[in-house]
Amino acid sequence: MQSTNTCQVYTAGFSFHRKPFQMSRNDGVQNYLLRLQTEGRSRTRIDGAIAPVEAGDLMLFAPQDPYYLSIEKENYPVGKPRIESGDYHIFCGGPWIEEWWNRKQRPALLRLPMSDNFLSLFRQLVLEQRRLSDSSPEISSCYLQIICMEIDRLMIEQPVITPKGYLAYRMKQYVEEHAAVSFRLEDVAAHVDISVSRAVHLFKEAFGTSIVKYVNDVRLEMARERITFSPMPLEHVSETCGFANYTYFHRIFRSRYGMSPKEYRVHSREQK
Repeated sequence: MQSTNTCQVYTAGFSFHRKPFQMSRNDGVQNYLLRLQTEGRSRTRIDGAIAPVEAGDLMLFAPQDPYYLSIEKENYPVGKPRIESGDYHIFCGGPWIEEWWNRKQRPALLRLPMSDNFLSLFRQLVLEQRRLSDSSPEISSCYLQIICMEIDRLMIEQPVITPKGYLAYRMKQYVEEHAAVSFRLEDVAAHVDISVSRAVHLFKEAFGTSIVKYVNDVRLEMARERITFSPMPLEHVSETCGFANYTYFHRIFRSRYGMSPKEYRVHSREQK
């Protein structure tokens, strides 16, 4: 008897297209298909209409679902029109995947915020599938289950998908992923291809706080954890949490927590 926890990766890979490409399966795909657009653009058919697929869009297809993919020359904000499309794709099946799929309504196209953590799951699964001598189906299965559960979490956490909400959420993720290093507002804005003034406005509108304040909130939380749970020197804590200098870190830490970093460390140890 096959375990209901079983899921199988039949094939997984990464494709990058610089030439026209088209695939059409009116009779449907044979297995479950997860396709994550990572770069450039492509097009698919949803409810009979051709829809654009942008970087960060996840296509989900069940067995027998009609499948159409087209990659042609597209216009981009920078440079001449060109063909450019990169994606991770996973063909899979098994009782676990079937149960996960039926747990909720699965739209054919999901617009998810791009994140290095999410991309790394696809990357690791593909690398595991490429191993020749020591590949492990169990490891691939675990990566696939984590990807599916992460999809559910992202669906819950993402804002209502409007163009503005999507850009703001991508900026928020950029801040969270780069908080430990120094970056500028220009870097955040460039990540979503908009001006600094528009980036500042959209972020404030979506989250009710400024980008700078949110950066400091994330960095302070990182610092608080390291002060509490590691023996790291306080100057090193400041540096590794992205603060430009210790004086500034000391000042905003005291403002937030009502005591200096040193006092906070002593207090937290007394509480253990």
